[in-house]
Amino acid sequence: MDEYKLPDLPYAYNALEPYIDEATMKLHHQKHHAGYVKGLNSALAKLKEAREKGDYGAIRALSLALAFHGSGHYFHSLFWKSMCPKEQSEEPTSGKLHEQMKKDFGSVENFKNQFAAASKAVEGSGWGVLAWEPLGKRLIVLQAENHQKQTLQGSVPILVLDVWEHAYYLKYQNRRAEFVDQFWNIVNWKEVEKRLEQASALNL
Repeated sequence: MDEYKLPDLPYAYNALEPYIDEATMKLHHQKHHAGYVKGLNSALAKLKEAREKGDYGAIRALSLALAFHGSGHYFHSLFWKSMCPKEQSEEPTSGKLHEQMKKDFGSVENFKNQFAAASKAVEGSGWGVLAWEPLGKRLIVLQAENHQKQTLQGSVPILVLDVWEHAYYLKYQNRRAEFVDQFWNIVNWKEVEKRLEQASALNL
């Protein structure tokens, strides 16, 4: 069985300073993300063993582990790509992403305000998510509790923000709102636009 692997970051651990510190990035990537990859591979191996033995007594726990660790791996892989050094972060003023945000939110600023509010208000641990909803052909803002709860099935995330405490606590302590506000300095808008192009090509 092919195993999932921890992806490399697309930049150095200190590249997002001063908005996210190097120590947080190392801990987040090398320990937390790596833990989700390990948990995902473990869940898949145990499910394979269950099939071979015909023993599904632990199917509920294994299904939960698959969803939790798999979603954690997916979101973190996207999270790293959602960011870039400040000098490379250029908020869109034209193009497909800009026009779609105007259509669905009224303006880019309206989107940012809604996304920030949703991210700050996540109950406990979770994510702020901008996703393409292919049936309605629109952008929507979601909250994801843990990694896998409160999703809208079929939607395709194109920008995510991790608001688990491990994403910001070394630098911001309990000031999640400040962390969310600083996130806009390092958003990789080109990656978001690329993902919108890919997601909107889906025909469901």
